[in-house]
Amino acid sequence: MKELVILSGKGGTGKTSLTAEFAALSKNRVLCDADVDAADLHLLMSPDIRQETDFLGGGIASINHDKCSECGLCIELCRFEAIKDNFEVDEIACEGCGVCVDLCPENAIDFPIQTCGKWYISDTKFGSMVHARLGIAEENSGKLVALIRQEARKLAEKQGADLIITDGPPGVGCPVIASIGGATALVIVSEPTVSGIHDMNRAIKLAAHFKTPVMVCVNKSDLNIKQAQAIEKLVKKQNITFLGNIPFDPVFTKAMVQGKTIFEYDKKSNTHQVVKNIWTNIINSPEMN
Repeated sequence: MKELVILSGKGGTGKTSLTAEFAALSKNRVLCDADVDAADLHLLMSPDIRQETDFLGGGIASINHDKCSECGLCIELCRFEAIKDNFEVDEIACEGCGVCVDLCPENAIDFPIQTCGKWYISDTKFGSMVHARLGIAEENSGKLVALIRQEARKLAEKQGADLIITDGPPGVGCPVIASIGGATALVIVSEPTVSGIHDMNRAIKLAAHFKTPVMVCVNKSDLNIKQAQAIEKLVKKQNITFLGNIPFDPVFTKAMVQGKTIFEYDKKSNTHQVVKNIWTNIINSPEMN
């Protein structure tokens, strides 16, 4: 069983749209939406939720005033100024580091685990999908990403699936790190801009650190052909597989509005064949074999 993770150096490159297209083109797969901070693969997959589970993340300090001697040590130790002079905890300011809990001489501070979000197993028109939703302003997205990838693998093993297609988070932060460890290969979706090249390079360096094979494609390539050519040249110079260029095509947006992939919306679109060729390049690449 293999796992293909679709990434981008920034949001808005078309990563999720391409993930949906790959889901439509593949067979015997399980889908995973690891972009838990802004999950939107479900908008194209029309999931029918069959399992819903709370995600328990980090704790928030809570002072037991019956035990508290008001010595002030917790106020002194808290770097985030989350404990006020009246020995009440500001839950928004509390980062859940637990220093006050460990060092309180009266053991007067509790640390209850919080429900940070939910994760789901759903049936979709393209097979089973594991996805999640992090609560508003909640942390621990890296932990939630790791959890749903683990659940996707369990589900794939149970179903005898050959492939997990994961829609990863944008950027290079903790959620991205949690999404690439142990993956078979990554596809980085770039766009033909100066900032697109910069963000792509950061993602490539991160993948190299974890020794995860990388492939690259350029979306909306005809908006700046010169920059698209620069990306292709740069990628090939690093001996990274270049999958191809996808032109800017309003068909993606039109299909998205209908909650469909372009294969469902307009099979006669020229972009249909371009994306199909990129998927063929992925499946036949050394990184996936």
